[in-house]
Amino acid sequence: MPAPDFRQEAENLYDYMVAMRRDLHRYPELGFQETRTAGLIAGRLRELGLEVQTGVGQTGVVGLLEGANPGPTVLLRFDMDALPITEANETDYASQHPG
Repeated sequence: MPAPDFRQEAENLYDYMVAMRRDLHRYPELGFQETRTAGLIAGRLRELGLEVQTGVGQTGVVGLLEGANPGPTVLLRFDMDALPITEANETDYASQHPG
C-alpha cells in the first residue's frame, strides 16, 4: 500500500478550509455563546466519523478518534470564542457582528 500523499490531501482541503475559516470569521460568537460555531465543528467531526460530545463546559465540542493500537493519548485544544471588537478592515469575510 503506497504512503499517503499528505501534500495532495492538504491541497484537496484548501478551498474547504478557507471557506470554513471565513465563515467562522464572519459570524463570531463570544465566550459561552458559540452555539453556531460548536454546531459547525460538531457536524464536521461527525462527517469525518468521529464520536462527538457537545455541551462540554457549556459550548465546548470534543471529537474522539480511537487508534487501532493502544498507546499514548494526544489532545488538541482550540479556542472558538471571539473578542468583542469592531473590525477596521473591509474584507469580504469581515465580521457581520458589530463590536
